[in-house]
Amino acid sequence: MRWYPLSIVDLAALGESFTRDPYPVYAKLRAQGPVHRIRMPEGGAQAWLVVGHEEGRAALADPRLSKDWGRASPALPLGAVSSGPHMLRADPPDHTRLRRLVAREFTPRRVDGLAPRVQETTDALLDRMLAAPDGRADLVEALSFPLPISVICELLGVPDLDRESFRTWSNDALGATDAERRKAAATSMARFIGELVDGKRERPGQDLLSALIHGSDETGDRLSHEELVGMAWLLLVAGHETTVNLISNGVLALLTHPDQLAALRADFSLIDTAVEEMLRYDGPVETPTFRFTTEPVTIGGTVIPAGGELVLVAIADANRDPARFASPDRFDISRDARGHVAFGHGIHYCLGAPLARLEARVAIRSLLERCPDLALDIHPAAIGWRAGMLIRGPRSLPVRFGA
Repeated sequence: MRWYPLSIVDLAALGESFTRDPYPVYAKLRAQGPVHRIRMPEGGAQAWLVVGHEEGRAALADPRLSKDWGRASPALPLGAVSSGPHMLRADPPDHTRLRRLVAREFTPRRVDGLAPRVQETTDALLDRMLAAPDGRADLVEALSFPLPISVICELLGVPDLDRESFRTWSNDALGATDAERRKAAATSMARFIGELVDGKRERPGQDLLSALIHGSDETGDRLSHEELVGMAWLLLVAGHETTVNLISNGVLALLTHPDQLAALRADFSLIDTAVEEMLRYDGPVETPTFRFTTEPVTIGGTVIPAGGELVLVAIADANRDPARFASPDRFDISRDARGHVAFGHGIHYCLGAPLARLEARVAIRSLLERCPDLALDIHPAAIGWRAGMLIRGPRSLPVRFGA
């Protein structure tokens, strides 16, 4: 057993090559052991990285790894970017209470009821995209971003969102390597969401945010103003970021694997398993939000010290571990991808996973049905990727669809 690895793996020094394709780096680290001391691209902060499926899955559910930023080491040169308390910054019993209050409103019935609207919005976006005279588009701008942001805004009752400003804030808050940009984005977003909650309190509607503001459980418990701001932040950001990159990464995987694209076109009953394979093969979350040690944690013979040490779980690597998935670097839409951890594991499993799956199924099937000649309009090696280790996805995805 050892208390510290021998050296720090400087992921920040790997630059664009790591951002573009982190999987070989993670695989190499996994071959050496499940725990590594790393330097992150985000501000050069040091963290403990857990790789591998079994170890990663266990770490995601380990109660000794706290989500509460109040447990973080004061030496950590990173701050929380979200506005207000929410489920991804809380441990039980606070997490249990917050999730219960949100889950009672964010029901499967409410999500299922969105299906016609998701299809309608997708059709309208594809109408606009296909009207381009040159038969070309950036899929992120045309479909991957506007679909989920439209759906989550409608769900929450946010008709007047300045989407481009919000997109910039979200991208910077979650992925900017510069601390000042992250802080400025978080401040702007906090101001906007606080005003949004105040407006909904005065003028409630039939939407989810109004229900959260004015609803209470059987004991009379309800969310405080600060908790409402935090929950609105979480629902708006997580409610679109995951799906944006699930759609983009999934389409990219299909377009770079023509045999799998042909198989899906030939049998759209495979769409459910195809989406699960997209989540496994190149999911939208590379590492989840931060965890902090509350006591020493031993993983694979390495002791991660107590005291609020930052721990990252490489979800991307867990889903490519050959100990769990045969030929993990092969994209295969007929694979049984159950067991992937693209949406997390344990009490913090993504509450919005059913909505993300619904949007991805509708968007990708509709895109392929209406664009029989869809192809990449850029060499895969030239695609620019989102910075940071949290969200994984292309900044843009040029495609062509003319004959």
